[in-house]
Amino acid sequence: MELSSIIPHIEVLIFASEKPLTSLEIVELINNSFGFMEERVTLDRVEADINGIIEKYNSEFYPFEVKESGGGWQFLSKKEFHKTIAQLNGDKFLKRLSIAALETLAIIAYKQPITKGEIESIRGVNSDYSVQKLLEKELIVIIGRNEQLPGHPLVYGTSKNFMDYFGINSTDDLPKIREVLADKLVEGTMMNAIDFSSSQETSSIANEKNSNLIVDEEGQLTLKQNKEKDNTDTASAENETK
Repeated sequence: MELSSIIPHIEVLIFASEKPLTSLEIVELINNSFGFMEERVTLDRVEADINGIIEKYNSEFYPFEVKESGGGWQFLSKKEFHKTIAQLNGDKFLKRLSIAALETLAIIAYKQPITKGEIESIRGVNSDYSVQKLLEKELIVIIGRNEQLPGHPLVYGTSKNFMDYFGINSTDDLPKIREVLADKLVEGTMMNAIDFSSSQETSSIANEKNSNLIVDEEGQLTLKQNKEKDNTDTASAENETK
């Protein structure tokens, strides 16, 4: 068989696999299938062919694409067809994680390996139910025990299904915390730049400002010195009249 003919075999392996296939796994499967070939398939050759397959299915003629997700290559439907597919799978397809489960999952994703006690310390509430649900959905796995803590509690981490669920290839693809919170950062106000030498000085400044403010006959705040000046001017005018 010519090496140029292996592209369809790569496609069918990715299509038929129940789990994402890595490039190395594809190399091994191809070589095992065609062991009689004099020239062995290399990783570089498979990766080059996969790039060609990706370009092929990126065409608008196909409703699906080849994408690296969940730790390997998969055939996935394109996002513009998700609502159509939802009609086939019903409510099960559209089921979402609860806020509590998402909070717990986010903590595990960014802090793994992590114990349930550490999760609860961050959330401030009991997380038994959320952890159990995430285990049932196979979004997290038990990866061992913490031998340094009393009782050797279980340690949790995210699974390959987690990466597949969120369409990422590894936890390195998660957005950085700084990026997530960037739009929430607020610049300090001008008041923060004022350096008062003592609390007494601060109080003095505040009292001085307040002492200059009075409520006039119309119920409006006005400066006392202006009011006093107005009274002086009025008295002077009355004397001149007399």
